[in-house]
Amino acid sequence: MVAKRIIPCLDVKGGQVVKGINFEGLREVGDAVEMGVRYSEEGADELVYLDISASKEDRSTFTELVERIALGINIPFTVGGGISSLDDAARLLDRGADKISVNSAAIASPRLISDIADRYGSQFVVCAIDAKCLNGIWRVTTHGGSRLTERELFSWAKEAQERGAGEILFTSMDHDGTKAGYACEQYAMLEEMLSIPVIASGGAGSVADIVDVLTRGRADAALAASIFHYDEISIPALKGALTAAGVPVRAVL
Repeated sequence: MVAKRIIPCLDVKGGQVVKGINFEGLREVGDAVEMGVRYSEEGADELVYLDISASKEDRSTFTELVERIALGINIPFTVGGGISSLDDAARLLDRGADKISVNSAAIASPRLISDIADRYGSQFVVCAIDAKCLNGIWRVTTHGGSRLTERELFSWAKEAQERGAGEILFTSMDHDGTKAGYACEQYAMLEEMLSIPVIASGGAGSVADIVDVLTRGRADAALAASIFHYDEISIPALKGALTAAGVPVRAVL
């Protein structure tokens, strides 16, 4: 059985890791590089760095920060935020990023997914989807959740896969930062309809929540932020609890 991945998610603004609720009320929680090194040493399987203000402020993701992260850690990491062209992706991959996450720009120009996948391969492309449930429909948002689109979660995820995305990273805006659990029903539906891995993001508040999304939600990986950033649970302790619950994970070395 394929091991499930545990992926700390570091939302970055101005080189600092920040956290809020539903992407609002952000506060700094630490240095992006230092926190990445710590998580790597603790046994995280991968990291995701999202420059959450890049698209909203029309800036490119800091390539210098990516280079420093690559020098400091020895596990794969994904970078997203402000990636709007093949050149943007190339610059970040050249600086050491293992994968590129596209979101707002891919909604505006879906061909961006195909362009990156055709040049580098699907394994380098993660399609990040931020969505919220309105009147029973999961509507996709862009620009850090500040703009509502006409796109629908499941149809967009399917199209992203067809265009060459190697993974889907879905964040429920309704659950993000609430610590009330993941949108497990939606992850299970995505897993049923897609052939590529699905990464769950938004709502982790306990070990039980992560067990739930990796079993009932059938997600391939679980992202979490607050519970790691505020030392509510360590990665070794989490992996131990997952193993005890029968969830296959990579051992902490």
